[in-house]
Amino acid sequence: MTARSTTTADVPQGEDGAQRPDLRLVPAAASAWACAALGLALPAGAAALVAAGALAAGAGCAALALRGRDGRVWPGVVAAALLVSSAATTVAALRAAPLRSGPLPELAARGATAQLELVVTADPVRHEPKGHRADPLVVVPARAERVTARGEEVRTRVPVTVLTSQEAWLEVLPGQRARVSGRLAAPRAGDPVAATVSVRDEPVLTGRPGPVQRGAGALRTGLREAAAGLPPAERGLLPGLVVGDTSRLPQETEDDFAQAGLTHLTAVSGANVAIVVGAVLFVGVHLGVRGRGLPAVGTLALLGFVVLARPQPSVLRAAAMGLVTLAALATGRRRRGMPALAAAVVALLLLDPWQARSYGFALSVLATGALLVLAPPLVQALHRWMPLVLAQALAVPVAASALTAPVVVLLSSSVSLVSVLANLLVAPAVAPATVLGVLAAVLAPLSDAAAAGCAHLAAVPLWWIVRVAAVCAGLPAATVPWPAGWGGAALLAAALGAGALLGPVVWRVRPARVAALAGLMTLLLQPAVNPRWPPPGWLMVACDVGQGDAVVLDGGPGGAVLVDAGPDPDAVDRCLSDLGVDRVALVVLTHFHADHVDGLPGVLRGRSVAALEVSPLAEPRAQAARVAAWAAAAGLAPQPVAAGEGRAAGQLRWRVLGPSSTYPGENVNDASVVLLFEARGLRLLLTGDVEPAGQRALRDTVPAPVDVLKVPHHGSAHQDFAFLARLHPRAALVSAGADNDYGHPAMATLAALAGSGAHIGRTDTDGDVAVVPGAEGGLGLVRRGRGPGER
Repeated sequence: MTARSTTTADVPQGEDGAQRPDLRLVPAAASAWACAALGLALPAGAAALVAAGALAAGAGCAALALRGRDGRVWPGVVAAALLVSSAATTVAALRAAPLRSGPLPELAARGATAQLELVVTADPVRHEPKGHRADPLVVVPARAERVTARGEEVRTRVPVTVLTSQEAWLEVLPGQRARVSGRLAAPRAGDPVAATVSVRDEPVLTGRPGPVQRGAGALRTGLREAAAGLPPAERGLLPGLVVGDTSRLPQETEDDFAQAGLTHLTAVSGANVAIVVGAVLFVGVHLGVRGRGLPAVGTLALLGFVVLARPQPSVLRAAAMGLVTLAALATGRRRRGMPALAAAVVALLLLDPWQARSYGFALSVLATGALLVLAPPLVQALHRWMPLVLAQALAVPVAASALTAPVVVLLSSSVSLVSVLANLLVAPAVAPATVLGVLAAVLAPLSDAAAAGCAHLAAVPLWWIVRVAAVCAGLPAATVPWPAGWGGAALLAAALGAGALLGPVVWRVRPARVAALAGLMTLLLQPAVNPRWPPPGWLMVACDVGQGDAVVLDGGPGGAVLVDAGPDPDAVDRCLSDLGVDRVALVVLTHFHADHVDGLPGVLRGRSVAALEVSPLAEPRAQAARVAAWAAAAGLAPQPVAAGEGRAAGQLRWRVLGPSSTYPGENVNDASVVLLFEARGLRLLLTGDVEPAGQRALRDTVPAPVDVLKVPHHGSAHQDFAFLARLHPRAALVSAGADNDYGHPAMATLAALAGSGAHIGRTDTDGDVAVVPGAEGGLGLVRRGRGPGER
């Protein structure tokens, strides 16, 4: 019997003769992934038993595979999976052991203060203040090498995380040695570090990073400086797109990318590597590079880009796969994408088992797998109905979105309805922006003008990407809620799988095809006509009631709290009904101007209202009398508030900050009730219509910063801008009517708020605007949008 030669006959063939993906290494990659995660979680003894069992079983299957004469493949596949499982479990357990026991974890468990000599291992990251924290937080990944506590010194080599508010740490490069003193603490469960170190001082540097890291740092700095002249969104996006540096990306743009399903563009991955290496190979071919020189040039470009982008999980994954592909090119062998991807996954998990718990790593691997497995047959199917170029362009985002959607649900508890469209629209702009950004970084040490020129050329495709993200994120129901957790991910995976299996069958039957298209159009158009409202988890909503104020706060089962009622009973009634509010614990009327009180009858329409509080200044008297009459008809007695009073309703806690007994003169606006709410870790300041004199009276009363500000007096130009700057809100809500005669909100006020970094929601352009708290003190603004004909 002659030995079989390695030909295309060894690779499974499709019905049309096209090669199917070679999936024989996929079980090994999947088992390595699972066992790496298991080895990190299990005690050392249990991990050793699992590894030994897998090794013994793998050895048995390997023996079967070696003796096999019938061409069966499964013994070899199973043997490879079991052997790499044993290796992954062992490596993971060995890497996790120093983080659980030893001198540093023991000191962290006691909350000891220690001096550490450490090496920074990755770029420090700045996080904006959250909750009531006034200062930013800088997170510095590092490796502790010497620890001194209570006069005892120990040598170690374990990862730690430095937490500090000193922004001088942002200038520290990976590879830099530093000496710090701080309080140790145990890390969160699952974090790949032995301890966190809270540091108050600036770093004391004890050495220099290596020449490679210094060079990479200089290139990254040059890229940021080259982009300095671009508009804010493009200025922050260029370093994010090229090297994953999102430190200057405006929060609003970041939110738009998340809503539009474009966040992956700012996490360097295989697409970036392919673009850069492909561009270098294209230039090399046109310069006459041939043969083995071409893979060598590609390898140098690949390694240079990895250094520039830092070895993040997605970059390492892309680099590993790129090296396998370049090796295949150099040896003349046929490229096999799935074996290359599987081999890269196994190698990376053995090098760094903590990647088994990384969502970014999972998204990167799944997206690449989708392009290798799902995209080719999808292109063939679509090509029957559309030109090949369009089929290829559409198949890539559809395949990637389908395979990564269950992981995205774990992160966001939502499904994007616009991600495929957004990715399809930005695809032509990503490659030129990335290549021009890399050129800007490379040219920066040689010529500032040349680097800036490349950055300004890149601004054109960057502008398009930013605009697409903003428009897609602003579409009604750009994302729809989905059940959270692993159950939700499994449900979505099952739904997508069922669609993939049944879709071709349904498509062959004409009536079913028509029904499916009609259902799809209904699904796509329904959110635009009737978007889901209110957003899950809303805390506060600025109602679109025209030129006036009406703010609703979620008080839980006991009823909402309403601050002001706007000028129109129907408008405030609509807002409360849409929020599902049928019980109101308290109505506060900040002052008696019609644009704040005339909607009160709409609040009382068919709802129970427990209490009504009002400004102590009963002016204008006619309006105050009307409020008293409406209240009496509902069995309520308006109660004037006093500064310093405290109240609570369900999850809400608040204090009355104003007006004080010495509010300026008889100005009705300055007699507005000013309330500071606290709920779910956020501070929300509602200011009525207080004007500059009233704002100055509040300067020493309002604790700053605040998370959400209801901007005084509909955003008019009549503001104490020092007061607004001191508040430093993360989000600012402006309640004003569309096309009002007062010029509200004023451009100067909007500019001042935007300049302080606040995200602005406006009822005149956005309709109802909801504040939705996020994890760890985060918050988001959800804009309902205005329908045609709404005033």
